[in-house]
Amino acid sequence: MNQYEMILAAEKQFAREVTLGVIVQQPLSAWHYLIPGRFIFDFLRRTSAISRYTKHFLFPRQLAIDAAQRLLQGYEKATEYSQIAAKIENWLNSFNLYSRQLAQAQQRAVELLIAHYSKLLNVEGNSHDELIENAYTSREAYEAHVRELKAAEADIDRAIIEKTGTNEKLTEKLQLEAQQVELRRNKILDNIF
Repeated sequence: MNQYEMILAAEKQFAREVTLGVIVQQPLSAWHYLIPGRFIFDFLRRTSAISRYTKHFLFPRQLAIDAAQRLLQGYEKATEYSQIAAKIENWLNSFNLYSRQLAQAQQRAVELLIAHYSKLLNVEGNSHDELIENAYTSREAYEAHVRELKAAEADIDRAIIEKTGTNEKLTEKLQLEAQQVELRRNKILDNIF
């Protein structure tokens, strides 16, 4: 498995773990306990949630890793960033979520991911963890990247809430996701460094 495949596999696994962590944090309604065979509903709910979250989680990451790979091959940075901006705008419009603030927040996160993936694509390693260890060489360096990415993701969440209006259920879901992302990243940090 090459670096590109290792990175994508790790990101998919990360998304799956975050989704499962969010599901565990959300209590089931009382009617789930009254229905025979509720495990089928739980399985379908989990599968659907994992699929949805993974799709949304991977979109900016796929843009970033593809751009990182093209930039390493010598493609022009301005052209790549322009294409990314257009793809983000189309993606947000498809959900009726486009706002300039949200698009800019997404672009900032993609730029941070491009820098991150460029580092990972430039080092050798037999696993995603080894790529991170070899690219960052210290816990502090990787923590700095994680802090920047966390701030960009918080900006995305704020822009989503601003665009959609105050929605308690959405706010709670975004907070649960952010907590799970932080837990998973801390686990990665502890495993590697």
